[in-house]
Amino acid sequence: MPQESSQRPHRVAVIVDEGTNPFEVGVATELFGLPRPELGLPGPLYEVTLCAPAPEIRMNHGFFTLTGVRGLDAVAEADTLVVPGRPDNVVPRGPDVLDAIRRAHSRGARVISFCTGTFALAEAGLLDGRRAATHWRWADSFRRLHPGVLLESDVLFVDEGDLLTAAGSAAALDLGLYIWRRDHGAEIANHVSRRLVFAAHRDGGQRQFVERPVPEVRDESLGPLLAWAQERLGEPLTVADLAARVRVSPATLHRRFRAQLGTTPLAWLTGERVALACRLIERGEERLDVVAARSGLGTAANLRARLRRATGLSPSAYRRRFGAGCGEALVS
Repeated sequence: MPQESSQRPHRVAVIVDEGTNPFEVGVATELFGLPRPELGLPGPLYEVTLCAPAPEIRMNHGFFTLTGVRGLDAVAEADTLVVPGRPDNVVPRGPDVLDAIRRAHSRGARVISFCTGTFALAEAGLLDGRRAATHWRWADSFRRLHPGVLLESDVLFVDEGDLLTAAGSAAALDLGLYIWRRDHGAEIANHVSRRLVFAAHRDGGQRQFVERPVPEVRDESLGPLLAWAQERLGEPLTVADLAARVRVSPATLHRRFRAQLGTTPLAWLTGERVALACRLIERGEERLDVVAARSGLGTAANLRARLRRATGLSPSAYRRRFGAGCGEALVS
């Protein structure tokens, strides 16, 4: 794991507005607000503050009322601001909420939206000319209201650096784990994902849910096959090998992967191998040829290309950011 400094935790503020979806508030607190003794670190990496524009806030459909949280002044202290969604997204947010979002962004805070929280970021004027994601169900109304935003309709989340947007409530988990990975590396992110019992990285976009929200016939779970393959990533596994393992044709396996994971068997296998390569680098392996062989990526050249495509970093840059013994060079 990366060695952590003695700096204060990264402060995360979550705006809870009238009608906010409680699930997304729960996602934010689950991701960033819980103690994580399993990481073996001297202190928390994040701390979460819920804040609201009024002393009492009715949650979505009036299931309950939230009280006892801080006012919007807490936004001024945040390193990251999270804006959850709400179902009445065509009703503009209050000016105090929009001003808080603008101020946070203007002073350099990272701003994140979950699901239809993207509407609030667009209302605040942060997304014009930039890419964003929101739930497929409200994509058309979003485009009508905010034609200047480059809406990505078939992704789980969009990373624009200082602005990150998740497509739906569950996609908030995908985005949150991505942020853990971006901030602290794959090794720590994998610990968090295992505690959540949620995939550290889901390939594919929203289209799998738009076209078939509830499949008429449920395919057999891919879970046992995925676990089997993850233990053999360093071996020369092929799609044909995976299909043979579950006694189906490659075409049938391809359909199951598309239906259940929203990706292809080859893309999933490559993604798992890149994730393993990241973990090996973080644990201190310096030899690129060894990392490539143990992760199943084959050659150092392929490792470099795949890692840069997945993370935007070269192996050396990745190790400087996340690896043990930072500052030492990777050698081929």
